[in-house]
Amino acid sequence: MKALVVDDSRLARNELKRLLKEFDHVEVIGEAANAMEAKEKIENDKPDLVFLDIQMPGKNGFELLEDLEYVPDIIFTTAYDEYAIKAFEYNALDYLQKPVQKDRLAGAVSKVTEKKEKTELAGEDRMTENDQVFVKDGEKCWFVQLSNVRLFEVDGNYTKLYFDEEKPMIPRTLNYLESRLDPKTFFRANRQQVINLKWVDRIEPWFSGSIKIYMKGGHEVDVSRRQTQRFKDLMSF
Repeated sequence: MKALVVDDSRLARNELKRLLKEFDHVEVIGEAANAMEAKEKIENDKPDLVFLDIQMPGKNGFELLEDLEYVPDIIFTTAYDEYAIKAFEYNALDYLQKPVQKDRLAGAVSKVTEKKEKTELAGEDRMTENDQVFVKDGEKCWFVQLSNVRLFEVDGNYTKLYFDEEKPMIPRTLNYLESRLDPKTFFRANRQQVINLKWVDRIEPWFSGSIKIYMKGGHEVDVSRRQTQRFKDLMSF
Protein backbone atom coordinates (compact mmCIF):
# COMPACT_ATOMS: atom_id res chain seq x y z
CA MET A 1 0.00 0.00 0.00
CA LYS A 2 1.54 3.28 -1.17
CA ALA A 3 1.31 6.19 1.27
CA LEU A 4 2.01 9.93 1.12
CA VAL A 5 2.70 12.05 4.23
CA VAL A 6 1.48 15.65 4.06
CA ASP A 7 2.38 18.04 6.90
CA ASP A 8 3.97 21.47 7.05
CA SER A 9 6.16 20.32 9.95
CA ARG A 10 9.27 18.39 8.94
CA LEU A 11 9.53 16.94 12.46
CA ALA A 12 5.95 15.66 12.26
CA ARG A 13 6.59 14.11 8.84
CA ASN A 14 9.75 12.39 10.03
CA GLU A 15 8.07 11.05 13.16
CA LEU A 16 5.15 9.63 11.20
CA LYS A 17 7.48 8.05 8.64
CA ARG A 18 9.41 6.46 11.52
CA LEU A 19 6.24 4.98 12.97
CA LEU A 20 5.09 3.70 9.59
CA LYS A 21 8.28 1.65 9.18
CA GLU A 22 6.67 -0.80 11.61
CA PHE A 23 4.07 -1.69 8.98
CA ASP A 24 5.55 -3.92 6.30
CA HIS A 25 2.61 -3.49 3.93
CA VAL A 26 2.81 0.34 3.97
CA GLU A 27 5.36 1.99 1.67
CA VAL A 28 5.87 5.74 2.10
CA ILE A 29 6.47 6.92 -1.46
CA GLY A 30 6.79 10.63 -0.71
CA GLU A 31 6.00 13.62 1.46
CA ALA A 32 4.75 17.17 0.99
CA ALA A 33 4.85 20.31 3.12
CA ASN A 34 1.82 22.08 1.68
CA ALA A 35 -1.32 21.57 -0.42
CA MET A 36 0.32 22.61 -3.69
CA GLU A 37 3.09 20.01 -3.35
CA ALA A 38 0.59 17.41 -2.17
CA LYS A 39 -1.78 17.94 -5.11
CA GLU A 40 1.03 17.40 -7.61
CA LYS A 41 2.29 14.26 -5.88
CA ILE A 42 -1.20 12.77 -5.45
CA GLU A 43 -2.11 13.31 -9.10
CA ASN A 44 1.24 12.04 -10.41
CA ASP A 45 1.99 9.16 -8.01
CA LYS A 46 -1.58 7.96 -7.21
CA PRO A 47 -0.94 6.88 -3.59
CA ASP A 48 -3.44 4.50 -1.99
CA LEU A 49 -3.38 6.44 1.27
CA VAL A 50 -2.60 9.99 2.38
CA PHE A 51 -1.83 11.07 5.93
CA LEU A 52 -3.05 14.65 5.75
CA ASP A 53 -2.49 17.55 8.13
CA ILE A 54 -5.36 20.04 8.26
CA GLN A 55 -3.81 23.38 9.17
CA MET A 56 -1.08 24.27 6.66
CA PRO A 57 0.16 27.49 5.04
CA GLY A 58 -1.96 28.43 2.03
CA LYS A 59 -4.74 25.92 1.47
CA ASN A 60 -5.70 23.65 4.35
CA GLY A 61 -6.27 19.91 4.11
CA PHE A 62 -10.00 20.22 3.39
CA GLU A 63 -9.39 22.71 0.57
CA LEU A 64 -6.80 20.35 -0.92
CA LEU A 65 -9.36 17.53 -1.09
CA GLU A 66 -11.84 19.78 -2.86
CA ASP A 67 -9.20 20.44 -5.55
CA LEU A 68 -8.49 16.79 -6.30
CA GLU A 69 -9.89 14.68 -9.11
CA TYR A 70 -8.27 11.48 -7.83
CA VAL A 71 -9.02 11.14 -4.10
CA PRO A 72 -7.15 8.35 -2.27
CA ASP A 73 -8.03 7.08 1.19
CA ILE A 74 -7.46 9.82 3.76
CA ILE A 75 -6.32 9.71 7.39
CA PHE A 76 -6.23 13.19 8.90
CA THR A 77 -3.44 14.04 11.33
CA THR A 78 -3.75 17.23 13.37
CA ALA A 79 -2.86 18.78 16.70
CA TYR A 80 -6.44 19.99 17.13
CA ASP A 81 -9.57 18.00 17.93
CA GLU A 82 -12.22 20.49 16.79
CA TYR A 83 -12.00 19.30 13.17
CA ALA A 84 -13.02 15.69 13.89
CA ILE A 85 -16.66 15.94 12.77
CA LYS A 86 -15.77 17.87 9.62
CA ALA A 87 -13.04 15.33 8.80
CA PHE A 88 -15.56 12.50 8.62
CA GLU A 89 -17.85 14.64 6.47
CA TYR A 90 -15.00 14.43 3.95
CA ASN A 91 -15.14 10.60 4.17
CA ALA A 92 -11.86 10.32 6.05
CA LEU A 93 -11.17 6.80 7.25
CA ASP A 94 -9.71 8.04 10.53
CA TYR A 95 -8.58 11.09 12.46
CA LEU A 96 -5.32 10.99 14.42
CA GLN A 97 -4.42 13.65 16.93
CA LYS A 98 -0.75 14.63 17.15
CA PRO A 99 1.50 13.46 18.59
CA VAL A 100 0.39 10.27 16.85
CA GLN A 101 0.32 7.22 19.10
CA LYS A 102 1.51 3.89 17.71
CA ASP A 103 -1.61 1.96 18.75
CA ARG A 104 -3.97 4.53 17.20
CA LEU A 105 -1.89 4.50 14.01
CA ALA A 106 -2.13 0.70 13.89
CA GLY A 107 -5.91 0.91 14.18
CA ALA A 108 -6.13 3.50 11.41
CA VAL A 109 -3.92 1.50 9.05
CA SER A 110 -6.02 -1.58 9.80
CA LYS A 111 -9.15 0.30 8.67
CA VAL A 112 -7.51 1.13 5.36
CA THR A 113 -6.40 -2.48 4.85
CA GLU A 114 -9.89 -3.81 5.57
CA LYS A 115 -11.47 -1.29 3.19
CA LYS A 116 -8.97 -2.20 0.45
CA GLU A 117 -9.78 -5.90 0.82
CA LYS A 118 -13.53 -5.23 0.68
CA THR A 119 -13.09 -2.98 -2.37
CA GLU A 120 -11.12 -5.67 -4.19
CA LEU A 121 -13.87 -8.19 -3.48
CA ALA A 122 -16.55 -5.70 -4.54
CA GLY A 123 -14.62 -5.04 -7.74
CA GLU A 124 -15.53 -8.55 -8.80
CA ASP A 125 -19.20 -7.63 -8.45
CA ARG A 126 -19.52 -4.13 -9.93
CA MET A 127 -22.96 -2.96 -10.95
CA THR A 128 -23.45 -2.95 -14.72
CA GLU A 129 -25.93 -1.16 -16.93
CA ASN A 130 -28.18 -4.22 -16.71
CA ASP A 131 -28.56 -3.98 -12.93
CA GLN A 132 -31.60 -2.42 -11.33
CA VAL A 133 -31.31 -0.24 -8.22
CA PHE A 134 -33.75 1.11 -5.68
CA VAL A 135 -33.74 4.92 -5.36
CA LYS A 136 -35.59 6.86 -2.66
CA ASP A 137 -35.81 10.65 -2.40
CA GLY A 138 -38.21 11.93 0.23
CA GLU A 139 -41.58 10.27 -0.29
CA LYS A 140 -40.84 9.16 -3.85
CA CYS A 141 -39.28 5.81 -4.79
CA TRP A 142 -38.12 4.23 -8.06
CA PHE A 143 -36.67 0.97 -9.33
CA VAL A 144 -34.23 2.16 -11.97
CA GLN A 145 -32.21 0.19 -14.48
CA LEU A 146 -28.73 1.70 -14.55
CA SER A 147 -28.76 1.80 -18.35
CA ASN A 148 -31.38 4.54 -18.02
CA VAL A 149 -29.26 6.72 -15.71
CA ARG A 150 -27.39 9.10 -17.98
CA LEU A 151 -25.61 11.21 -15.38
CA PHE A 152 -24.53 11.23 -11.72
CA GLU A 153 -23.73 14.70 -10.34
CA VAL A 154 -22.50 16.05 -7.00
CA ASP A 155 -25.07 18.18 -5.18
CA GLY A 156 -23.67 19.26 -1.80
CA ASN A 157 -23.29 16.14 0.35
CA TYR A 158 -25.57 14.18 -2.00
CA THR A 159 -25.42 12.81 -5.52
CA LYS A 160 -28.14 13.59 -8.07
CA LEU A 161 -29.20 10.94 -10.56
CA TYR A 162 -30.65 11.88 -13.95
CA PHE A 163 -33.01 9.41 -15.64
CA ASP A 164 -36.16 9.97 -17.71
CA GLU A 165 -37.51 13.30 -16.42
CA GLU A 166 -36.45 12.56 -12.84
CA LYS A 167 -33.45 13.83 -10.88
CA PRO A 168 -33.63 12.48 -7.31
CA MET A 169 -30.80 12.94 -4.81
CA ILE A 170 -29.33 10.11 -2.76
CA PRO A 171 -27.09 10.33 0.35
CA ARG A 172 -24.04 8.76 -1.32
CA THR A 173 -20.80 10.40 -2.41
CA LEU A 174 -19.77 10.36 -6.04
CA ASN A 175 -16.54 8.58 -5.09
CA TYR A 176 -18.53 5.76 -3.51
CA LEU A 177 -20.82 5.41 -6.52
CA GLU A 178 -17.85 5.42 -8.89
CA SER A 179 -16.34 2.53 -6.90
CA ARG A 180 -19.55 0.49 -7.35
CA LEU A 181 -20.18 1.17 -11.04
CA ASP A 182 -18.76 -0.66 -14.05
CA PRO A 183 -16.00 1.60 -15.45
CA LYS A 184 -16.62 0.26 -18.95
CA THR A 185 -19.96 2.06 -18.96
CA PHE A 186 -19.72 4.79 -16.32
CA PHE A 187 -16.93 7.34 -16.70
CA ARG A 188 -15.72 9.98 -14.22
CA ALA A 189 -15.62 13.09 -16.40
CA ASN A 190 -14.56 15.54 -13.68
CA ARG A 191 -14.78 16.08 -9.91
CA GLN A 192 -18.51 16.71 -10.11
CA GLN A 193 -19.89 14.24 -12.67
CA VAL A 194 -19.94 10.57 -13.74
CA ILE A 195 -21.53 9.94 -17.14
CA ASN A 196 -23.08 6.90 -18.79
CA LEU A 197 -21.06 6.44 -21.97
CA LYS A 198 -24.07 4.91 -23.73
CA TRP A 199 -25.76 8.31 -23.51
CA VAL A 200 -22.99 10.27 -25.26
CA ASP A 201 -24.34 12.06 -28.34
CA ARG A 202 -21.24 13.85 -29.62
CA ILE A 203 -17.81 15.08 -28.54
CA GLU A 204 -16.06 18.34 -29.37
CA PRO A 205 -12.54 19.66 -28.66
CA TRP A 206 -12.48 22.22 -25.85
CA PHE A 207 -9.96 24.39 -24.03
CA SER A 208 -6.31 23.40 -23.51
CA GLY A 209 -6.62 19.94 -25.01
CA SER A 210 -9.75 18.98 -23.07
CA ILE A 211 -13.07 17.90 -24.57
CA LYS A 212 -16.76 18.69 -24.12
CA ILE A 213 -19.29 15.87 -24.21
CA TYR A 214 -22.86 16.48 -25.33
CA MET A 215 -25.26 13.97 -23.81
CA LYS A 216 -28.55 12.69 -25.17
CA GLY A 217 -31.03 14.53 -22.98
CA GLY A 218 -29.32 17.89 -23.26
CA HIS A 219 -26.50 17.86 -20.69
CA GLU A 220 -23.14 19.38 -21.63
CA VAL A 221 -20.22 17.92 -19.68
CA ASP A 222 -16.77 19.49 -19.54
CA VAL A 223 -14.13 16.78 -19.24
CA SER A 224 -10.98 17.77 -17.36
CA ARG A 225 -7.67 17.56 -19.18
CA ARG A 226 -6.51 14.57 -17.13
CA GLN A 227 -9.77 12.72 -17.67
CA THR A 228 -9.75 13.63 -21.36
CA GLN A 229 -6.65 11.49 -21.80
CA ARG A 230 -8.28 8.65 -19.86
CA PHE A 231 -11.36 8.98 -22.04
CA LYS A 232 -9.28 8.76 -25.22
CA ASP A 233 -7.43 5.70 -23.88
CA LEU A 234 -10.71 4.06 -22.89
CA MET A 235 -12.48 4.68 -26.20
CA SER A 236 -9.60 3.93 -28.62
CA PHE A 237 -8.51 0.60 -30.12
